Amino acid sequence: MSLKVVLVDDHTMLRQGLRRALEAEGIIVIGEAADGIEGVKVALATSPDVVLMDVTMPKMDGVDATRQLIAADASKRIVMLTMHIDRDVIDRALKAGAVGYLTKDSSISEVVEAIHLAANGDRPMSPQLAVAMLQEARKEPDSIITAREEEVLQLVADGLGTGEIAATMFISQKTVKNHLASIYEKLDARDRTQAVLMAVKMGIVKLT
Repeated sequence: MSLKVVLVDDHTMLRQGLRRALEAEGIIVIGEAADGIEGVKVALATSPDVVLMDVTMPKMDGVDATRQLIAADASKRIVMLTMHIDRDVIDRALKAGAVGYLTKDSSISEVVEAIHLAANGDRPMSPQLAVAMLQEARKEPDSIITAREEEVLQLVADGLGTGEIAATMFISQKTVKNHLASIYEKLDARDRTQAVLMAVKMGIVKLT
């Protein structure tokens, strides 16, 4: 079954070009809007699998539109589009309920992949954004995970449970849980799966 998408962007040519490109990939665009207010209305009036939401728009920006949309329907899957890499905006968008973040110079294949990932419950992010966020995090000693936490994350990515990680690292299960809690906070992740996905995209761990 083809995925259905709503496009929210104030640039008409971009929307038209994106529509053509997505439909050529078998994705159906079921609605469009040129500002945040209209975007919320269109997304609520239709049943899209994913909403592609521009950040900078008139009347209401994409972050506020995302917040309103999620407040009205928490099941909506929203992927933000932006011209610029701005950590503050990224943080606000993700806290508002966006599940992904793409730069507008992403290739169509990356956009299509992001739509599929978002529709399947994942949290897509442009490779450029992941690299930028990792570089920024490395400038902030308190925010980047430690070498010990990286080791825990890698073992989680390898499929080990808490007890197995504790045995492998010769530490207690309580210590493992403390490491995981710290990792979740630093990566702004809800659970192990999300933490691993974020860490993979940031180049911290590898899936084997």
